[in-house]
Amino acid sequence: MSAKDDILKKIEILITNHFKTPEEAFAFFDENVDGKLSKSEIKNLLQEAKISGFIRGLIASKLIEGYDKDGDQLISWSEFKAAIDEISN
Repeated sequence: MSAKDDILKKIEILITNHFKTPEEAFAFFDENVDGKLSKSEIKNLLQEAKISGFIRGLIASKLIEGYDKDGDQLISWSEFKAAIDEISN
């Protein structure tokens, strides 16, 4: 299993074990309730998913780079859902 797969698996485990739905997980980590996840909010998600502290910032940046389709440096619900769908497959 690659490092990316391992990280995505940890995120999937966090979401499925601690939240009823992906929407609930998104709302929980959307601390400022703006409908988007910022880099710091993603880092909080990664911390809860037990991703090592020294690489959280890098991983958050890579997740934004990979899933931010509109280029605003934030992850919207639709972008988050696309990431969750990819993880689930």
